[in-house]
Amino acid sequence: MIKAVIFDFDGLILDTETAWYEAYKETMGFYKSDLPLEHFVKCIGTDDTELHKFFKEQLGESCSIEEIEARAKSIHKVKMKTSEAREGVKDYLEEAKKVGYKIALASSSTKEWVTHYLGELGLLNYFEVIITGDTVDKVKPAPDLYLKAIEVLNIHPTEAVAFEDSLNGLQAALAAGLKCVIVPNPVTEALAFENHHLRLKSMVEKSLTDVIKIIEQ
Repeated sequence: MIKAVIFDFDGLILDTETAWYEAYKETMGFYKSDLPLEHFVKCIGTDDTELHKFFKEQLGESCSIEEIEARAKSIHKVKMKTSEAREGVKDYLEEAKKVGYKIALASSSTKEWVTHYLGELGLLNYFEVIITGDTVDKVKPAPDLYLKAIEVLNIHPTEAVAFEDSLNGLQAALAAGLKCVIVPNPVTEALAFENHHLRLKSMVEKSLTDVIKIIEQ
């Protein structure tokens, strides 16, 4: 029986990922280079190790990762000024609260990043547990974030369902023993998701109650 819902943040609650892709792509254009989507998606849901490796391959070992990140961050900040939660997110949180599910968040990003945007979106108070990348040894695709979340929630992995938008997130949830629902965004919709328990175009496609019914069958 499902007792808790655990949400990813970037790309799932708020589509920061499409804005990051556009920001990095614009930045690489400044250096007369490109960033194909298939290279960018490797870093979605995890850290930027693969992305930085790609930058060095394209621009040479002497390229300044700090400079690239600063440029991209500046562009991203402008793109996120009018940010809104993805469709259906608030409805799911309201429904989870009404039904009495425990509500948690497990994100590879920092707590400062996550709580800042949740505060701006007016969603922070829905979450009783927030586990972020700066509180675990390994971020997604390692299961650490989800394992810590279920430990704090004091539930069994089979009693939680994770909502994810990335392959790294899916792998982390499955490795932790959770059921996983995929809700991809524009930069992750073409990824080859496997072994997930349900896939939605957005959270308005099915109510949370209907999703849990399907998951529990």
